[in-house]
Amino acid sequence: MSDPRAQFKRWLESGEARLQPVSLPQRELWENSPVPVADAANHICGVIEIKGPITHEQCEAALQRVIDRHEALRTSFLPGKERPLQMIRTTVAAVLGYRELLAGDDLEAVMQETYRQPFDLLQGPVHRVKMIRRGANDHILAFSLHHAIADGWSLGIFVQDLCTAYVMGLTGLRKTVAVGMMGLKNSLPPVAQTYSEWAATERAFWQSEELERRAEFWKTHLAGSARIWDVEGLSGPLERWVSAIPADLVRSVKALAVSHGTTLFSTLLAAFQLTLSKSTGKSDILVGTPVANRNKDSIRETMGYFAGVVPIRGHVDPTRNFSDHLRNVSETTLDCFANAMPFAELAAAIGEKRVTGQHSIFDVRFALQNHPVPDVVLPRISSKLRMRSTGTARFDLGCEITADGDSLEVVWLFRSRLLPLAEIKNLDHLYRVTLAAACRSSSPTFMTDSR
Repeated sequence: MSDPRAQFKRWLESGEARLQPVSLPQRELWENSPVPVADAANHICGVIEIKGPITHEQCEAALQRVIDRHEALRTSFLPGKERPLQMIRTTVAAVLGYRELLAGDDLEAVMQETYRQPFDLLQGPVHRVKMIRRGANDHILAFSLHHAIADGWSLGIFVQDLCTAYVMGLTGLRKTVAVGMMGLKNSLPPVAQTYSEWAATERAFWQSEELERRAEFWKTHLAGSARIWDVEGLSGPLERWVSAIPADLVRSVKALAVSHGTTLFSTLLAAFQLTLSKSTGKSDILVGTPVANRNKDSIRETMGYFAGVVPIRGHVDPTRNFSDHLRNVSETTLDCFANAMPFAELAAAIGEKRVTGQHSIFDVRFALQNHPVPDVVLPRISSKLRMRSTGTARFDLGCEITADGDSLEVVWLFRSRLLPLAEIKNLDHLYRVTLAAACRSSSPTFMTDSR
C-alpha cells in the first residue's frame, strides 16, 4: 500500500489538490463538539425514494457530475499545527454502493450501515451513497455526508443536482460551458461561488473589531446561564422518536404568529420554552438553534457547511400570559440573530471551556427546518427526499420540526439514560397541549398540564 503522505505530496505538487484553511463553521466541529470530529454523530444523512426505471450505471454517472460540480464532495482534512486544513482535490471518482434487498432483510439496518460507517477524514471522500433495490422500479438511495462538508440545506442541493445530472445522462443533454472553442461539455454548470471562496470572504469579514463588538452582546445575554441538565459522561448515539403537530393546530399556530406580528419559529420556540420549563421545573431555558447563513444568492446552490449556531435564552415566568411571553421571545430572538457570530469565536469570547461529553454553552437543540427539500417528478420517474436525523450525540435533547404537507413533523432526539422514551412522549404531549392552549387563550392557566 502506498504511503499516504507521499501520495498527498504528489497531489499537491502536481496541482491535483490544494490546501485551504477550515471555514469558521467547520471550526465548531473540531473546537466545540463533545465528540471526536470523526464520530458518526457528525454525519448528516438522507434517503431518496425513487420510483421508476433507473440503473446503477446511470445513477453513478449522475453522482460523478455532482461531485465534479461541488468541491465539498472532493474535500478531505489534513491535521495542521493549530487547526486542520481542507484538502480539495480536482477530481474524485464516484463510488455508488449497491445492495439488493432480499426477503427477510431489514431496510433500516441496511441504511444504518451507510449512516454509521466512519469516514476516513484524511484520505476521503467524506461522503457515501448506496443504491438499495427494493423491487422492479423501486429503489432507495441512502446517503451520508460528514457535517464538515454539508449542512441541511446542502441535502436539497444534492438531490436537485443528482436528479438534473441523471436527466442529462438519459437525454444526452449538453450544457454550454464557457471553454472557448472546446464546445459543449456534458456536465453541470459551475456554482456561482465555491465553498472555499465563501469561506475566504467570511474570514475577511470577521476581524477582531467586529467579533469584539458582537461578543459584548453575548457576554451579557449568557451571563449566569446554565445547561438544563449539566451532566457529564453520556455518550453514544441518541434515540429518535417522531410525532406530528396536526394540520388544524398548525393553522392555529400560524394564525397566532400573524396576530402577534411575529414568526412561526418564535411562536414554536416560545411554546417549547414553556414546555421544557414545566417538564424540568427550571425557569432559565437556553437552547441552540441553527441558522442557514446563506444570505447571498451566490451560495444558494453551493454544497458545504455554511450553517451557524445561535444560542437563545428565555426566562419563563408562569404568571405571565402567553402574549407577553411570545413578545419577549420574539424580541430576544431578533436580538440574538442580529448579533450572530461564528460559534467557535463566540465560545472563546465568553471563556467557555470544552468539557468532554458536553457541547459548549447549551445541551438542548431546537430547530425549525426551513431549507428547500425538493420532490422531483420526471417522466416515468419520481423522487422524494427524506431527511434523517441520525441521533447526533452533540446534544442531550433535540427537537427538530419540519414541514410535512400541512402538518409539522416533530423529531425528538434524546438520551434514554437521561430521558426515557416515556418521558419524551410526555414532553411531546405537553408541547402540543401548550401550543393548543396558547392558541385558545393568553391566560397563564394554559400551563396547566393534564397528561
